[in-house]
Amino acid sequence: MDAPRPGPVIEAPGRLRAAGLRVTRQRLAILDALANLGGHPTADEVAAALGEAGSPLPRASLYHALGAMADAGVLLVADAGPGTARFEVAGDWHHHLVCRACGTIVDVPCATGKRPCLEAVLPGAVVDEAQVVFRGLCPDCAAERAGA
Repeated sequence: MDAPRPGPVIEAPGRLRAAGLRVTRQRLAILDALANLGGHPTADEVAAALGEAGSPLPRASLYHALGAMADAGVLLVADAGPGTARFEVAGDWHHHLVCRACGTIVDVPCATGKRPCLEAVLPGAVVDEAQVVFRGLCPDCAAERAGA
């Protein structure tokens, strides 16, 4: 079962420990930056937020920490199709809608609320994750287009 979205950063040390990761200043700063940024920021956006907060990290350290936390399930890689990877603090399993008009990425709840969400008909395969990327118009762009 996926963990709920974290509230205050106070939960971050427990989330890291529960995932089998050491609690480091860098990981806490990254989780704090992601929580403050919200949405689905890129590594570059996280790096900029860390710099603005006075906690800059070398690019390699940032990518290593993002990868380790994603592998451990503390972060999710927001699959929005080809292009730059986007990250978010792990919470309920969900999919994404990418708006063709404005580029916004919107969370779409999983039909079952947990992984893999969809069943693959592949005899002998073990599927633990399915990611669906919806493409269309976000609610704001759809409303704007309907009113135009």
